[in-house]
Amino acid sequence: MAADRAAVFIEMKLAIFDLDNTLLSGDSDYEWGEFLARKGIVDKETYSRTNAVHMADYRSGKLNINDFLAFQLEPLKDNPRYFMEEIRRHFCKEIIKPMISGNARALVRRHRERGHVLMIITATNRFITAPIAVELGIEQLIATEVEEVDGEFTGRTFGTPSFGEGKIHRLHNWLAERNEKLSDSWFYSDSHNDLPLLQLVNHPVALNPDDILRKEAQLRKWKIIDW
Repeated sequence: MAADRAAVFIEMKLAIFDLDNTLLSGDSDYEWGEFLARKGIVDKETYSRTNAVHMADYRSGKLNINDFLAFQLEPLKDNPRYFMEEIRRHFCKEIIKPMISGNARALVRRHRERGHVLMIITATNRFITAPIAVELGIEQLIATEVEEVDGEFTGRTFGTPSFGEGKIHRLHNWLAERNEKLSDSWFYSDSHNDLPLLQLVNHPVALNPDDILRKEAQLRKWKIIDW
């Protein structure tokens, strides 16, 4: 049976997508924080200032992912789950859906029509990204996991955050759980933080790349897409 599963996987083609600034024309992590600030759920001045610092660190490749996650998940800890899920519903309708371009939907559709398995791998937590994956029709989602106790969020994560090298770790775990190996694969990303995973797949694509990734993609002769 294991041999049969491995044989099936060898023929499977896996299309992996980063989410923020790739399938989305913006960053869902950052926009979530700004949305909470506008709604008065967090202190606007303090939260927005810290949010901007984390975003600058991310763009420069200096982000401490654990510090950022502790900051970002605090509102989930401080408010009832039912309330935050209602806020998320409005966030997805008002902010996320307009951030999904026709180009993004068409790219996902092309891979689906070719029979590829579709996956999002993102450092953004599952609370934010699960409904976005549903909106895009992508069943496989690897995201940073949020801890729950008795149905409420603790403000902590569990497992390895899917950021940088962590994306490779989480992907390998996903494959191992299915007794499969990485075969023909694509990965689309905008960020130099994703260089480890881009180097792992055999069809790396720099999509709306930042300056560092663009230079690396040109050097390595990777495909570059600008929307």
